[in-house]
Amino acid sequence: MSTTERPRILVVGGGYVGLYAARRILKKMRYGEATVTVVDPRSYMTYQPFLPETAAGNISPRHVVVPLRRVLPKAEVLTGRVTTIDQDRKVATIAPLVGEAYELPFDYLVIALGAVSRTFPIPGLAEQGIGMKGVEEAIGLRNHVLEQLDKADSTTDEEIRRKALTFVFIGGGFAGAETIGEVEDLARDAAKYYKTVSREDMRFILVDAADKILPEVGPKLGQYGKAHLESRGVEIYLSTSMDSCVDGHVVLKNGLEVDSNTIVWTAGVKPNPVLARYGLPLGPRGHVDTAPSLQVQGTDYIWAAGDNAQVPDVAARKAGVENAWCPPNAQHALRQAKVLGDNVISGMRGFPQKDYEHSNKGAVAGLGLHKGVAMIVMGKVKIKLKGRLAWYMHRGYHGMAMPTWNRKIRVFADWTLGMFLKREVVALGALESPREEFYEAAKPAPVAAKPVAAKTENEKANAS
Repeated sequence: MSTTERPRILVVGGGYVGLYAARRILKKMRYGEATVTVVDPRSYMTYQPFLPETAAGNISPRHVVVPLRRVLPKAEVLTGRVTTIDQDRKVATIAPLVGEAYELPFDYLVIALGAVSRTFPIPGLAEQGIGMKGVEEAIGLRNHVLEQLDKADSTTDEEIRRKALTFVFIGGGFAGAETIGEVEDLARDAAKYYKTVSREDMRFILVDAADKILPEVGPKLGQYGKAHLESRGVEIYLSTSMDSCVDGHVVLKNGLEVDSNTIVWTAGVKPNPVLARYGLPLGPRGHVDTAPSLQVQGTDYIWAAGDNAQVPDVAARKAGVENAWCPPNAQHALRQAKVLGDNVISGMRGFPQKDYEHSNKGAVAGLGLHKGVAMIVMGKVKIKLKGRLAWYMHRGYHGMAMPTWNRKIRVFADWTLGMFLKREVVALGALESPREEFYEAAKPAPVAAKPVAAKTENEKANAS
């Protein structure tokens, strides 16, 4: 980390908003005008809409992440966490991956921590659940699902087999519906290579507390998505929730009980809880309370955007919707980041701030290969698509929204190869503990106990 007398713009979080805001600031900034410092516990940004396809093996895991140091060569990138912020002194406490924490002064602050999985105190969830917020979890889910097929094919115990081939997904929003659609596709393709496992042996269950799935695309397309998944053998239970999943024994509120080795949790997100330690004004759900300009309420040097911010939806409010807030999705995050970057430059130069205003352009969702739903908003007209055409819209939109041309090209290359080559169905479970085999080979052999010499006749006589 370099020391500088220039003003420091501290960006907390290197996700979608943090990356794009930092790029925008660096692009608009004059040479030597300020130092941009980005702090994140990971050295890369993850494009989360592609995690279901990563779990299914349609996209290489390396291609859905963007290395921060490569994309932000003119910024300081610190791998660590901002644990506290002293607003009076304008100092942040940085906890690096290794070593002691230290203080870092700043002049301007951008809060872009994003969100974490919203969980509940359900018995067994912490031990059994698999999230879908990071590329590591997507890789882990893929390996785990394929390993379950290996187990089922190799055992003669019917109970073990049934538990291995039951897959439970909690949450029917975009993340849940897309993930179960992609994973069901993966398992269906993989089953062709097993002699004793078929798709009919598997059980896929989707659970949601709401009375519908895919609420983001509207009730009609949501109903189509539900009917489509059910036609592929997915059991969907709405208006219910999971009471417990201790040791993989899943108990639903509607009375259903199943045993499963695979419990995927995609029941929404919540703002990063560390925000409570920053001393910022928070909304009722823990989001940073911002003005339409993305400035944190009551400050003129702190901005926030994305999933951790409560941003007024100016366009919806002009249309007569009271207390409308921008939903947490990539569509808003990308546009908020650009406005935020411009406003940071304006604030640094003493110019007025610009309000963030964006009308919803719709939503797209993929439900597996060649399957999807899409709602495109053009003015007052809503175009609803389903099937293969919606799937093309899903891939086209997110493919172009992927940061950097390097990653766009790699993602489209993965898709192109997938058109001609069969899906990879190999499980690399050893990735989760790669040193285990070497450790077994290298660990010292146990020391053998020395044999006890037999006593001579004289020693026996002396002892007596």
